[in-house]
Amino acid sequence: MLHDGAVTGMAGLVFAAPPTISLAVAGQEERFPVRRIFCVGRNYADHAREMGHDPEAEPPFFFTKPADAVVASGSVIAYPSATADLHHEAELVVAIGRGGFMVSEREAEALIWGHAAGNDLTRRDLQAAAKAARRPWDMAKGFDRSAVIGAIRPGPIDSSAVIRCSVNGTMRQEARLSDMIWSVPSILAHLSRLVALHPGDLVMTGTPAGVGPIAQGQSCTVTIDGLEPATVRVT
Repeated sequence: MLHDGAVTGMAGLVFAAPPTISLAVAGQEERFPVRRIFCVGRNYADHAREMGHDPEAEPPFFFTKPADAVVASGSVIAYPSATADLHHEAELVVAIGRGGFMVSEREAEALIWGHAAGNDLTRRDLQAAAKAARRPWDMAKGFDRSAVIGAIRPGPIDSSAVIRCSVNGTMRQEARLSDMIWSVPSILAHLSRLVALHPGDLVMTGTPAGVGPIAQGQSCTVTIDGLEPATVRVT
């Protein structure tokens, strides 16, 4: 079969293909296959300000994580290498169920399959160094086991839902999804002008103010009203 100039399924592979990355679906045995992970930067005004930026100055921008960065809720992970400053970032995750390219905001809503709570783990010291050197954030954001995501719940979500993040039971982040600078349809419409969206894509929609460190031995939980939590413990 031909796809974008590449031949697939026509010949043997030089080694075994990696397994399909998937996430649990709330109330179903079937799982959601993950294709790509896109992340939105600075989508809450208070967080943009705490990071030293003007929230009114720019349209949404994006970075990515590899699909195999996904960590299921309830996992225990080792403290990442190459950092002394691991941070949590609570986020609403949007799961795409239909493809689209150059779509309008109205059309973008039809691409959404469901939603999940997520945690965009960040090696903050590496990110700060990359920013200072005007280099990409890839190794600060896209490292192994850096996308903690809870079970996906099919269907819509109330924009007034509250998103929270706690570490060892202490609240760190709290906001309403309606506090986003760019709404989910706006994000998807803008992203679809940069790449064609496909079923299986995930979009992490930005984090509110209050990001901070997770130390070894601590647990971090992200909750969003109406969704299953995304919990991780770091050892």
